Amino acid sequence: MKTSVSAAFRHCHQLALSHYENFPVASRLIAAEKRKYVWAIYAFARTADDFADEIADKEESLARLAEWDEKLDAALTGEPTEPLFIALKQTIEDCQIPPSLLHDLVTAFRSDVLQNRHATFEELLNYSRYSANPIGRLVLLIHGYNDEQLFHWSDNICSALQLTNFWQDVSIDIKKDRIYIPKSSMQKYYYSEKELFNKTYNNNFIEMIRELVFKTEEMFEKGKPLIKALNSDLKSEIELTYKGGMRILEKIRKNRYNVLDSRPKLDFFDKIKFLSHLLLNRSHTKRPKNVSA
Repeated sequence: MKTSVSAAFRHCHQLALSHYENFPVASRLIAAEKRKYVWAIYAFARTADDFADEIADKEESLARLAEWDEKLDAALTGEPTEPLFIALKQTIEDCQIPPSLLHDLVTAFRSDVLQNRHATFEELLNYSRYSANPIGRLVLLIHGYNDEQLFHWSDNICSALQLTNFWQDVSIDIKKDRIYIPKSSMQKYYYSEKELFNKTYNNNFIEMIRELVFKTEEMFEKGKPLIKALNSDLKSEIELTYKGGMRILEKIRKNRYNVLDSRPKLDFFDKIKFLSHLLLNRSHTKRPKNVSA
């Protein structure tokens, strides 16, 4: 017996809940009628991410990701039987989502398997174009926004969030033999891989991370106009996400850019402060003007 569409969305919801700590876009700030679509996209991306991160054999990991791409194409041209793809096909149809955005996510996970070093900052931005930017565009499309200017602002915020995660997770990534600090930055500041793996904290390291944090903040600022262009529910979610990313960078700065010994993260009081700010200002939100939907 074929799984119903409603049961398929419930299946995706359960998968999302099982990874809830990594799923901020599932918060109650998202309009209730839109959440099922976010569940479906998250289930697709989360499973592909597990193929990249949880399978030790590279060839098997790449094969599973290729199969995932093929299943997406098959679901769009036929009648899927797996609950996840039933829900995903409905999401694509209801929200008019270009399948290329989902294929881009799989491309990013494939890159995770194949590449653990990056030559330049621009190369990191290209990675973010596949790993992070599709997420922002998908969330906008789910909420009825289809506008290139909004996509541009969203891309800046999403890329900045991806970069923030890189600087935040330096101490974790080196344990996995992954370095997201660009080789060009390490060369510019005369800081070696050996020093990184030895967790050598010196002025060269400080200046290197300072510059990367500054570039990331510039990207956040370029994307900030998106917040004012959105309706209240999605505006709140995006503003929380923006402020959370900027707060992480602030914590890195206050700790004198030492991301070698600990991972900066948001604490309970940070979250309360952001939420209080949103509640106090929510009555002042306005509907967007001159935005196609």
